Formats: sequence, C-alpha cells, structure tokens
Amino acid sequence: MADSTDADEAAAPKPPGKRERLIAAACDLFYRQGIAGTTLAHIAEAAEVPLGNMYYYFKSKDDIVAAVVETRTEEIRSATAALQRRHGSPKARLKALVGVLAESRDTIADHGCPYGTLCTDLANQPGQSPALTAPLMQTLLDWTEQQFHAMGRRDAHDLALELVIAYQGSAVLTNALAQPELMAHEARRLEKWINAIQV
Repeated sequence: MADSTDADEAAAPKPPGKRERLIAAACDLFYRQGIAGTTLAHIAEAAEVPLGNMYYYFKSKDDIVAAVVETRTEEIRSATAALQRRHGSPKARLKALVGVLAESRDTIADHGCPYGTLCTDLANQPGQSPALTAPLMQTLLDWTEQQFHAMGRRDAHDLALELVIAYQGSAVLTNALAQPELMAHEARRLEKWINAIQV
C-alpha cells in the first residue's frame, strides 16, 4: 500500500510545460507592454525557456500571437461556463459577469481590458486580419446574447451589444483616466440596467 506522500505526489498537478509557460508569458507581456513592445526574447526570458527552444514551439511571433488569441478566447469560454454553472438564472449570470468586470477595475485602470486591449493592439499591427481577433469579442457577445434569449428577449442581440459596448467603453475610459472607480460606477449602472430588463 502506498503511503500518503506517494498519494500526494500522484495527486499534485503537473507543472506547466514550456509551451504553456511561453503562452502565459506572452499573454502577460502583450497585456502589460503591447505586442510591438514585446520581443520573442522577452517572452522566452519571462517563461524561463531558452530562446532557441522557443522556436520549437513557435516559428514566428505571429504564431505566438495566434496562440495568445486562442488562449484569451478560451479564458472567456471558461469564465462564462463557470458563470453558467454557478448561477441559476440568465439575469443572475449577467449580473455576475458585470461583477467580475468590477472586480478587475484596478488592473483595468493600469492596463485596460485584456481582451479589448489585445484586439486594439492587433488591429494596429500591419498585416493582421480582423478574423484573428473576432472570436475574442464574438465569444463574449454570443454568450451574452444567449442569456438575453433565455430571458425571452427578442432584442437579445441588441441588448448583448449594448452590454459589451458599455463594458468595453468604460474599460477604455477607466484605463485612459486611471480611475478604477469609473469601472465600479459602470458596473453598478449595468447591474441596475439588467435588473430593470423585463423578462
């Protein structure tokens, strides 16, 4: 019979591999200093992976940019799936989404919304196709629209656009003015707006 130490070691999560560390480092660096301000060498150093090894996983900066977009899109899917599991009604899910945004206000004041910032940054890169970043925002829009549909709203698409535009706009303003309370104010306003929507 194995002792408890063996069982603990077997249950311990596997540490992230080099590819995962490179993507995590790229996500963080692109968010904090932008794509143009981040080199492959910066990413390799932050991930503690030799630069030469990086080319085994990503042949170019475009490849790691695509991996970051995919990772950020998956973050949205995971977060909305968690909201779906935790909250019984679509209204509660939407209010919880707004709550998550409000909790991020300090980070947003410093660096902007990680998703909106990435989309804007990529839009300013020469030769980048909007098709690369569209899934990021579309994933959030689709989920939000599904919640409004579940509330029986025929104008679900318009309501989803209104909510996401309000959030992204407040994120830009919060970041531009470095005032986290703006995001908190908008979150409170959006929660009241959601409460007032007729089902």
